[in-house]
Amino acid sequence: MHRSVGRTLLCATAAAALVAAPLVSVSTAAANPEGTGLVIEEAYLKGGSANQPFTNKFVELGNPTDSPVSVDGWSVQYRAATSTGAPAVGKLAGSVPAHGTYLVQMGSNGTNGEALPEPDAVTGLNPSGSTGTLVLADQATALSLPAGAVTTGTPGVVDLLGYGTSNTFETAVAKAGTANSVPDALTRTGTTDTDSNAADFSVTSTVTPENAAGETTQPTDPTDPTDPGDGGTTPAERVTIAQLQGTTDTSPYAGKAVTTDGVVTAVYATGGFSGYTIQTAGTGGALDLGTHTASDAVFVYSSATVGSVAIGDAVRLTGTVSEFNGLTELTVPTAAGLTKLPAAGVVQPVPATLAFPRTDAQRESLESMLVQPQGDYTVADNYTTNQYGEVVLATGKQRLLQPTEVARPGSAEAAAVTADNAARKVVLDDGASTNFLSAANQSIPVSWLTQGPVTVGAAATFREPVVLDYRNDSWKFQPTTPITGATPAADLPVSFSNVRTAAPEDVGGDIRLAGFNVLNYFPTTGDQLTGCTYYTDRDGDPVTVRGGCDARGAANADDLARQQVKIVKAINGLGADVVSLEEIENSARFGQDRDAAVATLVAALNAATGKDTWAYAKSPSKLPSSEDVIRLALIYKKDRVQPVGSSTILTDSTAFTNARQPLAQAFAPVATKPGKGKGAQKPSAKDTFLVIANHFKSKGSGEGVDADQGDGQGASNHSRVEQAKALVTFSTAMQRQARTDKVFMLGDFNAYSEEDPVVALEDAGYTDLGPTEDAAEWSYVFGGLSGSLDHVFASPAAVGTVTGVDIWNINSVESVGLEYSRYDYNVTDLYRDDVYRASDHDPVVVGIDLPGVGTPGGGNPGHGGDPGHGGSGHGGHTVADALAALAALIAWLRSLFG
Repeated sequence: MHRSVGRTLLCATAAAALVAAPLVSVSTAAANPEGTGLVIEEAYLKGGSANQPFTNKFVELGNPTDSPVSVDGWSVQYRAATSTGAPAVGKLAGSVPAHGTYLVQMGSNGTNGEALPEPDAVTGLNPSGSTGTLVLADQATALSLPAGAVTTGTPGVVDLLGYGTSNTFETAVAKAGTANSVPDALTRTGTTDTDSNAADFSVTSTVTPENAAGETTQPTDPTDPTDPGDGGTTPAERVTIAQLQGTTDTSPYAGKAVTTDGVVTAVYATGGFSGYTIQTAGTGGALDLGTHTASDAVFVYSSATVGSVAIGDAVRLTGTVSEFNGLTELTVPTAAGLTKLPAAGVVQPVPATLAFPRTDAQRESLESMLVQPQGDYTVADNYTTNQYGEVVLATGKQRLLQPTEVARPGSAEAAAVTADNAARKVVLDDGASTNFLSAANQSIPVSWLTQGPVTVGAAATFREPVVLDYRNDSWKFQPTTPITGATPAADLPVSFSNVRTAAPEDVGGDIRLAGFNVLNYFPTTGDQLTGCTYYTDRDGDPVTVRGGCDARGAANADDLARQQVKIVKAINGLGADVVSLEEIENSARFGQDRDAAVATLVAALNAATGKDTWAYAKSPSKLPSSEDVIRLALIYKKDRVQPVGSSTILTDSTAFTNARQPLAQAFAPVATKPGKGKGAQKPSAKDTFLVIANHFKSKGSGEGVDADQGDGQGASNHSRVEQAKALVTFSTAMQRQARTDKVFMLGDFNAYSEEDPVVALEDAGYTDLGPTEDAAEWSYVFGGLSGSLDHVFASPAAVGTVTGVDIWNINSVESVGLEYSRYDYNVTDLYRDDVYRASDHDPVVVGIDLPGVGTPGGGNPGHGGDPGHGGSGHGGHTVADALAALAALIAWLRSLFG
């Protein structure tokens, strides 16, 4: 995330006093009535909005003790009001003085207000002004917090503030703030903590930020002897930029006044950086990182001079060196610190031409230098592109991978994947700290996405040099001037290949199956219920439900229409005959027929095809005693397949009390045409297959045995393993009931391909049909890492029918800004009524061959299969294959029928 960069240096004498003071630790507690530990003292959450006194939001910590308290390794964390997942983390360092305060600067809603006093920590957190949860934690990693009241002694929690309608709080939530345009803050009475947010915090119109040095405003005294170039007692030392940078990640001149010469290589007069980069004349080119150990460039933070320089200027600068969140900077506070030098005889620096370094030490030696990236780069993540204009890249032609997608959790191989991800990751930025979703910036066209699609997996080609710098805990490529969506595509330093596909790959087969997560498709819209809160567009109009009611989807009929057209086009574009659906409304929760939502979707699908193409497997008479508000469903093409018997839901397993119960339905090709009445021939095992739809427990929360074990599998892994075991038992029973050994278990298993639940299913004899390593395609992108939570598991007999498998990358690889739920959030309307970003998961398509069935009418013609996807292809079996398949089939039949 971006952060505001408007600040000055901390007073040197105050900083020295803090360093000299003794440090003490504090014990973990959620309440501190004795006044023996740190507390959240004030939370100002509207910075930058209209009428606000300060540009940035902040949290102020208070120390009621007689000694300074170290916060090294601590953090302030924020979680949205309705979330139960991991909070966002802002790291802290340094200490809080005895009976003093500590100022944590956070994000901004715009440009209104004054700069805060010099913050003691700067984070990218951007809390809601009206509702959410803030936590002071004695750890730098995200906490795992349950919803509800947080009790004393909760591991990691030092203090917690739940406000508005937050689901996480101490005893009772604090009062919500007013509108963002009303100046106020949540403040504590002193540093007493009664363990009740409602009792401890009140809304006040007096906003009083104070840092550890006791400053309540920005230092402005121009005669301060520590200011560079003012004739004070500490003269500026003449140094080269390489000397200023040094050979480690910290400048040897940090806190000192220096004078240095360089050539301007990038200028950021707008967009929030308020500075420029300079590089030593004549440097760059083909560098050897074995001998090049110190950077020849530095970022100059100077709102006073940024408007006076241009790329190519030779300058002499006098200022103070600092390390700002890992980036070495030279602060030039006044115009007197800049001198233009004659251009004659100055050799312009040239971009460094080398592959992206794999280590931080090598990257440090290039910090702020002009570079022309060499080799291949691939888009790895675009989750924050629509908000901050960032695109995560990976060196090489492969995305960044979830370690447990390709290696067992906790293994050395998984650790190697983690290390490789870190070595290959770099973020392409837009030369600005603009939040395109904030009210102040929604009229600015969003960077990169306005000019065209930026899809995970696309190749990024660098046409112009960029600057390598370090911001917000990430190494970044910055353009040499800020860009926005208004920048012509031809002027962008990077272009992206178009890797979109209009249809799935040809998977062959007579019948095709698919799984599709429909992203909380709710025909019961929020405006039909009471209590719903919403995410709103830039005009304040509701778009999608945020909380407060059981609906999870569209806010109203217009929003539902935008969601539905994408889902309909995507499902009809699959070319599938049977589709399992996840995250569809369970209409029974709203007093309707349980199948009302799936019936609505089927009607929309048929309207789009212009005929009675689709039907759905009707709910069985026996239902679980308790169900989620979302459910599973199965739909099918009536002229291709027919249901055999009725559907069945797993109702007698405790494993699914926290997830959606599996839904099973047997099908047979229509070509079989089973008769009716006495003596009619029924479908046989050879032409009947079983489909089971699944949606396992998510990774977002869990306690006790379900707590996150830190091995990469997330929370609730124990539950998912138990669900996998219960699914195996259910599958066996359903095969006996349907008299077939061909079963396909589809859906969102919320487990990557090497995690325990998948292994449990494979150990039971099922084959995960995809993805394969050579396919380089996965169904989900989270945290910039690609993997597959969506799977199709086939029994041995079913595997023998498979002709091909494809993951159609139309959802997970696209920017979230394209979703119906992000409609009209920015002046660039990214929504299109096409298949792209119909959901956040990608559909998986499987082709199968069954006896006596011809090529499907419409869709993709059979192609003979793809052995690399688990299919054998027509005529692709060898004798050894046949014998192995027969042996597996015999063993499977014995397990089923004894």
